Amino acid sequence: MKVGKIIKVSGPLVVAEGMDEANVYDVVKVSDSKLIGEIIEMRGDRASIQVYEETVGIGPGEPVYSTGEPLSVELGPGLLEAMFDGIQRPLKEFQEKAGDFLNKGVEVPSLNREKKWDFEPVASVGDKVEAGDIIGTVQETAVVNHKIMIPYGVEGTIKSIKKGSFTVVETVAVIETSKGDVEVQMMQKWPVRRGRKYAKKLNPEAPLITGQRVIDTFFPVTKGGTACVPGPFGSGKTVVQHQMAKWADAQIIVYVGCGERGNEMTDVLMEFPEIIDPKTGESLMKRTVLIANTSNMPVAAREASIYTGITIAEYFRDMGYSVAIMADSTSRWAEALREMSGRLEEMPGDEGYPAYLGSRAAEFYERAGHVVCLGKDEREGALTVIGAVSPPGGDISEPVSQATLRIVKVFWGLDANLAYRRHFPAINWLNSYTLYQTKVDGWMDKNIGPAFSKNRARAMALLQEENSLQEIVRLVGKDTLSEKDQLKLEAAKSIREDYLQQNAFMESDTYTSLEKQEKMLALVLKFYDEGNRGLEHGAYLNEIASLEVRDRIARAKYLPEDELFKIDEIGKELENAIDDLIAKGGALDA
Repeated sequence: MKVGKIIKVSGPLVVAEGMDEANVYDVVKVSDSKLIGEIIEMRGDRASIQVYEETVGIGPGEPVYSTGEPLSVELGPGLLEAMFDGIQRPLKEFQEKAGDFLNKGVEVPSLNREKKWDFEPVASVGDKVEAGDIIGTVQETAVVNHKIMIPYGVEGTIKSIKKGSFTVVETVAVIETSKGDVEVQMMQKWPVRRGRKYAKKLNPEAPLITGQRVIDTFFPVTKGGTACVPGPFGSGKTVVQHQMAKWADAQIIVYVGCGERGNEMTDVLMEFPEIIDPKTGESLMKRTVLIANTSNMPVAAREASIYTGITIAEYFRDMGYSVAIMADSTSRWAEALREMSGRLEEMPGDEGYPAYLGSRAAEFYERAGHVVCLGKDEREGALTVIGAVSPPGGDISEPVSQATLRIVKVFWGLDANLAYRRHFPAINWLNSYTLYQTKVDGWMDKNIGPAFSKNRARAMALLQEENSLQEIVRLVGKDTLSEKDQLKLEAAKSIREDYLQQNAFMESDTYTSLEKQEKMLALVLKFYDEGNRGLEHGAYLNEIASLEVRDRIARAKYLPEDELFKIDEIGKELENAIDDLIAKGGALDA
């Protein structure tokens, strides 16, 4: 192994000479403390290295050792329920070995080398196998069956396969290939900056059901789709990400806290183990991987953290699972790019960000998708990417937001004014959009019923009309509007407050099934239709607006999922109340 020599140290950037045999993206060990670093630029025999640990105390003249391998993650049993830092060092094991703070040069393997897992073979000796074929399974947690796959680049016949308890580095099968025998372990490695291979990409059509009404009804994202959540500080980006991580109907969740505040990651660590997954009845952590790179951790590791997260997510996608990755926040990742670019003395682009910001963001989001996985069984997997963006002052014309919006197909625009009014989720229904709507409407018509997509379109039209009418109200007052227009304002208010507003701390309201969403939306629109019927038959608007049944409409969101029949009862009660008003008006006329 050729050894280079440090000639410059600039924060997390180290420049070393004598590195002519190394390549860009090779992992190196810097100084005798063996700090982990990655080569990000080569000029002649000089390598610029971003170091993933604190560089305080190292200086020119110290050695640099090249490993000749790219930055890779270890993939195998032991990923779920774990918490890693940005370069996949397990934080719990790190704490046991070195204490509460990250010390320099401490080496801990990403996956436990001593724990034994029960390997159950599903292939037999003599079977022909290729990359992606499943040869066995490990029941990693109560809810996830971890599938052991043939690594990429291996094809041949199974010469031997074992059954029993093994560590991740013990051989469980031997494959006879044209180049000789290949030993297969339960663990495989994959370079984080390269997307994992798949057979083909499919059109994403099925929505990722989140239980958040404003998302599922108005701005759905598909399984295999991409979405971004931009918003100013305090508008609820992290809350939306947490709700997605808790309730989205993905089988595996990868949550990346990229440059986040330490106390927010602590909230995740404290909350997730206690939350009972409604689909499995087990703790949410049983199907979750956490990547924590808090704002006080080395900045270079922040840049690597989202690649570490998405590579782990792709690995579970390759097993045929539906996976969702939450990146919170990609703005901090872009800031790490900007800092490293500045230290490299590259020509700055817009607002100091590097010129390649857009292409790096695209590389990340393009790894999402609904795919046919490698392997003969043609299983399908989906990887949905949801990234939070923190534009300074909420100004989405800044480079990170714009680079993201050019790539993603769903935009959930958070509004600080809604957050201040305690309207959560604070997603602005006038600014947000989804480009998956046509596909999702087709899926909804087939699986829920055609009324849902029609009601969605009607409700959105009412909200948009309300916005136009409010302009008139601000200028000349509400009384200048016709009674029908005033009823529109009442109906739109009901959509906003009774349907879109959701209480994350109330068990019956934090998650809403599609069936309940359909009934609730139909009920709110029924108030508008019945109100119009009343107006046409002589009832007064103030009587319609002050009906007692409106209180029951507002509280329908708190009904448990097993009492949805009561929503139909409220609809009948509304009809009767309007009939009474019409009869009363007729009696007065007589």
